Amino acid sequence: MAKTIMIVDDANSMRGLVAMTLRNAGYTVVEACDGKDALNKISAQKVNMVVTDFNMPNMNGIELITALKSDPLYKFLPIVMLTTESDDAKKRQGQLAGAKAWIVKPFKPETMLMVVKKIIG
Repeated sequence: MAKTIMIVDDANSMRGLVAMTLRNAGYTVVEACDGKDALNKISAQKVNMVVTDFNMPNMNGIELITALKSDPLYKFLPIVMLTTESDDAKKRQGQLAGAKAWIVKPFKPETMLMVVKKIIG
């Protein structure tokens, strides 16, 4: 059975690009436009991993990670940041919140798939 990955990004084009990359590799994809949308959608199906942007309206990536990690159901859910942010302080903030990996946009599909396979197979 295909593993399910939730993509959280306010940019339609970026969500589409990530979704296409993951679907072509055999993963099932659920899309959300920001952290609040992700929290509303995540309980509808089993999600094996979340890939989230850092900067989003309504609820940013760090707030989303914090919310998910505080819920016992998602405490061990792997979360990857996919963002234009490359600042070490922001990376540290993501790591402290619970992000497993950090991918800087623009990303190479091979890099995305390598990280996903390493974390969830």
